Amino acid sequence: MEIFEAVIKGERSVIESLLAANPELVLIRNASGIRPVMLAVYYGQAEIAEFLRSQMESINFWEAAALGEIFVLQGMLSEDSSWLDAFSPDGFTALGLATFFSQHAVQEWLLEQGADPNLAAQNSMAVRPIHSAAAIRNPADALASVRLLVAYGAQVNVSQQGGWTPLHQAADHGNLPLVEFLLQVGADRTVKSSDGRTPAEMAAEKGFNELAVLLR
Repeated sequence: MEIFEAVIKGERSVIESLLAANPELVLIRNASGIRPVMLAVYYGQAEIAEFLRSQMESINFWEAAALGEIFVLQGMLSEDSSWLDAFSPDGFTALGLATFFSQHAVQEWLLEQGADPNLAAQNSMAVRPIHSAAAIRNPADALASVRLLVAYGAQVNVSQQGGWTPLHQAADHGNLPLVEFLLQVGADRTVKSSDGRTPAEMAAEKGFNELAVLLR
């Protein structure tokens, strides 16, 4: 569908023309069941996501989580508590999406409402929120996000696609403070990924020698 291609490519002028001709395109879903605004978030097209949001009267629970619209979440959850741990069409919970997109206020609010921090995505990625937190590129943000999840009961020795644990992810990114924290709360440094690598080996492969020594 042309609008999804334009979102991926960041072609705002094309999107504006398409919507001018057919405003309902903003509500169309792709094969994964997601709408253009969510696709824009997925592809890091922040300006386009903002524009698409402005063309929508309402958004769903998962879109609100990814966009950081906590008031939308509050309104929807007050009417139906089942939204809290519901899975999006492509298999993610609101907590998982808020975590992945560093929507920290939303992440904390969802946890305060009782969102389950240990639900794995219902898709091939099988990520839990703690995997998404560990994958955040900003080291301080990743640490803060993981700390919060652990405080609410997130398990640390869980695997996602490829057999990666949060410790594997932290090692691969060279995030020393996060590695230290995960070890403090019981992360298993001996777990191997599906291709047979330990966190120490991943760190060494990336040239994070101090980290590799710590993990051995």
